[in-house]
Amino acid sequence: MFTSKEGQPVPEVTFKTRKNDKWVNLNSNDIFSGKSVIIFGLPGAYTPTCSSAHLPRYEELFGAFNQQGIDDIYCLSVNDAFVMNS
Repeated sequence: MFTSKEGQPVPEVTFKTRKNDKWVNLNSNDIFSGKSVIIFGLPGAYTPTCSSAHLPRYEELFGAFNQQGIDDIYCLSVNDAFVMNS
C-alpha cells in the first residue's frame, strides 16, 4: 500500500501532452504551484471499474474536497494522449 503524500509538494517534472493536435511540454510547477490538489491514477481509460466507480466518485466528492481546501483533482492514466483526449 502506498503512503499518503499529503502536504508534500508535487515533484518538478515535465509532462509531454497533446493540445490541439500538437505536442506541448507542461511543467508540474505551472500546473500545481500554489494549489492544494488530489492526484489519482487509473489503470486504464474506459475500463468498467474506472469508468463506473473511480472517476465518478471523485467527481461526486469534489464539493466536499473543495470545502476542505482542495483546488483541483487530477487523474493520471497509462493510456496514450489520443485515448485520454476522448
